[in-house]
Amino acid sequence: MMVGAKAIRVGGAAGCLALLVLAAGGARAQTEWPRVVSSGDDVPISYEVCGSGEPTLVFVHGWSCDSRYWRAQVPHFAQNHRVITLDLAGHGHSGAARERCTMASFGQDVRAVVEASGSRSVILIGHSMGGSVIAEAARLMPDLVVGLIGVDTLEDVEYRMSREELDGMLAPLKADFRAGSRGFVAGMFSPDTDPGLREWILADMSSAPPAVALSAMEEMMMQYVTGEAAAVFDAIRIPVMTVNGELWPVNVEANRRHMVSYDAVILKGADHFLMMDRSEEFNRALELRIMMIMLTGEE
Repeated sequence: MMVGAKAIRVGGAAGCLALLVLAAGGARAQTEWPRVVSSGDDVPISYEVCGSGEPTLVFVHGWSCDSRYWRAQVPHFAQNHRVITLDLAGHGHSGAARERCTMASFGQDVRAVVEASGSRSVILIGHSMGGSVIAEAARLMPDLVVGLIGVDTLEDVEYRMSREELDGMLAPLKADFRAGSRGFVAGMFSPDTDPGLREWILADMSSAPPAVALSAMEEMMMQYVTGEAAAVFDAIRIPVMTVNGELWPVNVEANRRHMVSYDAVILKGADHFLMMDRSEEFNRALELRIMMIMLTGEE
């Protein structure tokens, strides 16, 4: 369930600039050079800022991914919003000195970036593991974050996993990370997914640093062993929405027991990587969720 992958590699600011130029109305968006800010434990976090306009949209990648994953979203949303993408510690261009990759420490990465950006109003958007990360980040920034949007994640925050199940999930990754991660991710595609994109994701994810990936996976899934996956939302009093594929059922009732408000939209036939393989449809759905959160904030 709910893990991520990396985006197609587009180099730094040049990639961001190229995407903005290609986008409709791209002249209205603004691109800045990549930046680095220290997280709470002094790990350097790399991030990029494109466009302008509040609320700021902060895109957070998933397991074994980085900011390149959002290449189909940055130019689209930067036409009307400031868009921030970042690499969590141990991913992409960020530092890798952190020993335990907890969801709370990743939340600190997001907070460091948001505070450094000077944004006054923020919607956090997280894919896969990023759903857990943005929940932690929102808990740290109650005065800045106005809404959360998960992307194929948070299907059931009450789901409980046993320690034995978690050990079984981790075993193939520990035995041979490259082969194990390819096998793990292979079941997250739709039969209709572009074959080239599918192979790129498999190759890219399986090349992630094993120590980082194993720590992040264990810490993420331990939240479903301990119940923290649901408890974190009890402390967040902002709307939560998700845009999901069809691979896993969404337990709306369970989520609503822990969220001040929750709604989900399912893209028919979409898989775990819907922001890449179904980018236009996904962008429309995400746009609507953003608008709904903005309207809620005006009430």
